[in-house]
Amino acid sequence: MQKRKFVVDLATLLILNLLIKPIWTLIIEPKVQGQLGNISYGEYFVVFNFSLMLSILLDMGLSYFNNKNIAQHQHLLSKHLSKMFMLKLSMAVIYMIFCLVVGYGLLGFNLKLVLILCLNSFFLSLILFLRSNLQALHIFKTDSYISVLDRIFMLIMLAGMLLGWIPLKITLWSFVWVQTIGYALTACIAFIVVWRNTHFFKIQWDWKFNILIIRKSLPYAVLVLLMACYNRLDSIMLERILGGDYGKQQSGIYAKSFRLLDAANQIAYLFSVQLLPLFSRMIKMKQSVVKLLQVSYGLLITPALIVSISTIFYASYFFDKIYTGDTEGYQVLALLMSGFTAISLTYIFGTLLTAGGHLKLLNRVALTGILINFGLNFWLIPQYQVMGTAVSSIITQFFTGLVQIYLCYKVFEFKINFSIIFSTMVFIFSLCGLAFWSLHWFSGTNMWMLNFTLLLIGAAMFAFITQMLKFSSLFKLLNKGYDKHAQH
Repeated sequence: MQKRKFVVDLATLLILNLLIKPIWTLIIEPKVQGQLGNISYGEYFVVFNFSLMLSILLDMGLSYFNNKNIAQHQHLLSKHLSKMFMLKLSMAVIYMIFCLVVGYGLLGFNLKLVLILCLNSFFLSLILFLRSNLQALHIFKTDSYISVLDRIFMLIMLAGMLLGWIPLKITLWSFVWVQTIGYALTACIAFIVVWRNTHFFKIQWDWKFNILIIRKSLPYAVLVLLMACYNRLDSIMLERILGGDYGKQQSGIYAKSFRLLDAANQIAYLFSVQLLPLFSRMIKMKQSVVKLLQVSYGLLITPALIVSISTIFYASYFFDKIYTGDTEGYQVLALLMSGFTAISLTYIFGTLLTAGGHLKLLNRVALTGILINFGLNFWLIPQYQVMGTAVSSIITQFFTGLVQIYLCYKVFEFKINFSIIFSTMVFIFSLCGLAFWSLHWFSGTNMWMLNFTLLLIGAAMFAFITQMLKFSSLFKLLNKGYDKHAQH
């Protein structure tokens, strides 16, 4: 029963996200950017990344602690929700003040844009906090619907504007206010759902309780902040170093590629969310994580390599399709998507280190990643503009991903698996060959989609031929993995 529930809940989460979020990423946002232009959208993108990068001040690891604590002691939800909600509001005040001082006072961003996007970040953080309660209570199906509800509201409103059903023009301000409405409505609905599962709710402040939670959550909060910096800092540095409208325009070009990478990351992130409790329980029970690690590597790295390598060869075609004939900056997409494989490595090996409680090691890696990213951006952006930012990003991602692999082997005393290394190398070379030849299988203006489809079919076949994926391992994970390691 537990196994069936796990599979159904995971499938619901993935299907909803795959149905809704690609529409936003591949259709709505490109249309909006096309109407706003690269300069205006680039300004929004920079301030958006700034507000998101500092949004850890809204949470300080609270959602992580809440998820873990309530999952272990569900009866504490009614007692803790009131105190945590008040703590959340106080964090919002500190966050808004800090963003205004830095964003408007020091960096000179548009005041109105900073205020609205910081408000959006608050609502988004509140949604994640409320969802952490649902996840802790194992109300996964409801959580899955709420995970896409904000996008559904935004899609309805923006689609209505684009199609002329709503008598409003797409402007920078209408775009950000649509997000505000979507996040606010979702936060209200999520609060009502959580409230219905509590027996008591009263706003109250508890100094000892708040200090205790922040102290326990601080190492995780620092890690999230550092990782957000080297993932979101690129566009800000690009706009600041180049300056003026040219800096905003280059940031807009970068945004066209980054949104596709970010969409892929969100799907990979869902995998790590499911993986963390499995690793955590196995480590607590002193069970070997090797088999699960190998299966996880195959399940995530295989599609990551397919996405990365196929994008290198088909980036211009993707841009032409998504941005309706505008292929400016497709080379950036080819570079950035190469880093998706490195990010996927982090979702596996970084998750294992997190489950093992090795947050200090991860924080050191993340801090080093920021320093590398900073140095490379200062060196490369003046010479290569947006391409310099893309190069800085993939070097940073591969550095942090490979270092985390090394740390896992050192900390958990793994033996080097030469078979997996050999399979990976053969798979990479096979994919490169398939991708190169697929471009010439059928000639014609619109035949690239057929060629790309055949590439994906061939890649799936090679995944099993090279033993990157094994039917036996998949069946073992489904039949034994969850029942043995994830039951509660």
